[in-house]
Amino acid sequence: MSLFYKMGTAAMRMLPAERAHNTTIKALKAGLGPVAVKLASPELVTEVGGLTLPNPVGLAAGFDKDCHVPDAMIAAGFGFVECGTVTPQPQVGNPKPRLFRLTEDQAVINRMGFNNGGLDDFKSRLTQRQGKAGIVGANLGANKDSTDRVEDYVKGLKALWGLSDYFTINISSPNTPGLRDLQNENAMDELLGRIAEARAELTGDTPSYPIFLKVAPDVDMGEIERIVEQARLYGMNAIIVSNTTIARPDNLESEHRAETGGLSGAPLFEKSTAVLREFSAAAQGKIDLIGVGGISNGEQAYAKIRAGAKAVQLYSALVFQGPGLVTEINRDLKARLKADGFATIGEAVGQG
Repeated sequence: MSLFYKMGTAAMRMLPAERAHNTTIKALKAGLGPVAVKLASPELVTEVGGLTLPNPVGLAAGFDKDCHVPDAMIAAGFGFVECGTVTPQPQVGNPKPRLFRLTEDQAVINRMGFNNGGLDDFKSRLTQRQGKAGIVGANLGANKDSTDRVEDYVKGLKALWGLSDYFTINISSPNTPGLRDLQNENAMDELLGRIAEARAELTGDTPSYPIFLKVAPDVDMGEIERIVEQARLYGMNAIIVSNTTIARPDNLESEHRAETGGLSGAPLFEKSTAVLREFSAAAQGKIDLIGVGGISNGEQAYAKIRAGAKAVQLYSALVFQGPGLVTEINRDLKARLKADGFATIGEAVGQG
């Protein structure tokens, strides 16, 4: 990473967390983000959920909620970018402060509450980028005050169909009361059933866009096999494991460790990777997995891949290391594949 971007990242950490994030988005919109050198890396190409990715490192939802800078993040070297979470109606989210750096723990706690400009705003930006290179997905959510949250996901799917390269059904955020209840068996049957019906109507005789399901790391281990089977039954193309956690490890040191919300970053790595392994064992290769949680270097990205993920996503590590991190991770992944005798990412999946 260049000295310029290291200095910029350090400067952002001097600002309150949410202001720093908003300033970063403005800088990226102004063209001040890093641009990765475009080198052919066939060993990093990976297939996940029907998508062919140039490399396995994606940007997780939450960084670019309103789809302002997907192309800047593609240019920074990400293999795919997930924008959102977007809800049908605009909403301001939870009261501030709602985003906290846990610097001593290399972690973040957020209780943003799906703050976003709504589907119309999001759709306008996706429309403007049509024809541009790079894989960009939409993370769909439900409004806090919705009387039919399942219908909110259907609305998102219908509004953005044909504009987004893939969709993620986010039922795992801890910051919208009751949202995680959609992970329960009966609720998931209704949700995924209605998503499947809407998809069939939208697809007709044309190929469908991939749809992913994003789950929480706090899921009951005994429910994993059931979630996998339901996802497969209703035609989900991949499962993203996992979102932020409501758990708080005993060894957190930051003054903000007791804040409510979802914890992400370094403390989540071991837990989320253990859950990923369980999903991989349950899936038995029958549905693709994307590993998320605590990735801050190539070693950790590689560990997710060897635990069963065909691709990974990160976000929180950018707070501490800046957007140039993705280039470092991809470089490290190439070295690790070579050292272990793997010709491609696919050969390494589930081998650890």
